[in-house]
Amino acid sequence: MSHKPNPSIGVIADSTLQRHVVCKAIESVGYNVAVSLSPDKVSDVVIQDPGTDVWLVDLEDEDKWSDFIVQLFEIATAPILLGEGNAPGMNSLQFQRWERKIYSKLKDIVGSPAPVCSDLEVLHESSVDSPAPVKATLVESHYEEGEPASNVWVLGASLGGPAAVKEFLEALVPGLPIAFVIAQHIDPGFQETLAKVWGRNSHFKFVEPLSGRRISHGQIMIAPLDQVMTVNQFSQVTLFEEPWEGPYSPSIDQAMALMADHFGVQTGSILFSGMGNDGAIAAAKLREMGIEVWAQNSGSCANSSMPDSARATGCVTFSGTPVELAHHLSGYIAEHYSESMAG
Repeated sequence: MSHKPNPSIGVIADSTLQRHVVCKAIESVGYNVAVSLSPDKVSDVVIQDPGTDVWLVDLEDEDKWSDFIVQLFEIATAPILLGEGNAPGMNSLQFQRWERKIYSKLKDIVGSPAPVCSDLEVLHESSVDSPAPVKATLVESHYEEGEPASNVWVLGASLGGPAAVKEFLEALVPGLPIAFVIAQHIDPGFQETLAKVWGRNSHFKFVEPLSGRRISHGQIMIAPLDQVMTVNQFSQVTLFEEPWEGPYSPSIDQAMALMADHFGVQTGSILFSGMGNDGAIAAAKLREMGIEVWAQNSGSCANSSMPDSARATGCVTFSGTPVELAHHLSGYIAEHYSESMAG
C-alpha cells in the first residue's frame, strides 16, 4: 500500500460520539477516513470496498454486535483493528495517550501517512530562485565553538512548520543569549535543506548535532530523525542509538522532557503548526517545573492540531503568530536572562 499517499481507514462504531472522536483522531495524524458508519449501516458491499485499507471497529455493546463481528471477520478483505474503547475526555492527557495507541496500531498495519512537504518545497524553491547568498547551513565538524549555551529552547513543528519556524527565526533580533533545538517532523533527507531555508535570513547559525559537540548561544541544531538527541547541562550533545519514543520522529514530547531534565527553567518550548498532538504530554511536565510552553495561534497555522492540543491541556502560557512569538521571546529573554545578555 506504499503507493497510496495516505491510507484510508474505515470506522465502525455504535456510538455517534465515538465515531466522531475516532475520525478526528485518525485525520489529525494524516490518515484518510474512508467511511464512518454504525454497524447496522454496514453492508457486505461496503466491507469489501477495495478503497478501505483497514477497518477500525470500536463497539460499546460487543455482545449485541457479536454476529456482526463474526461476519466482518469472515468477509472483510482489509485488515480489522479492534479499537481502544471509549475515548477519554478530549482535553485530558489520557486522550492523547489513547490517540497515540490508535496511531501506533494503524502504523503497524498500513504504515505511516505520507508526510506533506509542500510547504517546505515552496520555501526551498524560493530560496533557490533568490540570488541572495545562503547565510547559514550545517556547520562542518571543524567548527570552533564559543561559550556553551546556558539557555536552550525546543522548537517543535510538523505540517506547516517550516514556514512558521522560518518566519519566527527571521523576526528574532541578533545577539540573543539563547540556542535552539528544533524537532521537526519531516521526510528523511530534508534536514540540510531546512537548515539552508531557515538560516537564509536568520541571525542564528545551524550546527550539525554531533555527539560531544557543545551548542553555543546564537546556534541551532535540528534533532535527527533516527537517533534520540539531548543536550546536557554543560551544553554538550548526546546522541543515543535508539529510536524516538511514540509515533512521531523526532518526538517533540521527548525532546522537551529531556531538555527540561537538564536545563530546568533555563529551557522552554514553542509549538508551531502541525498535525497530531506531539508536545502536549510534555507540556504538563514542563509547566509543573515552572518552564514556559508557548504555541502558535490557530489562525496563523497551516494545521493547528498540534498547538491546539497543547493549549487544551491548559499548559500554554502564551500564543501568537510566529512574529509575535519572536517578539515575546525577545522580551522574555531581556527580563529573565539579563545577566546573560550583559555578559
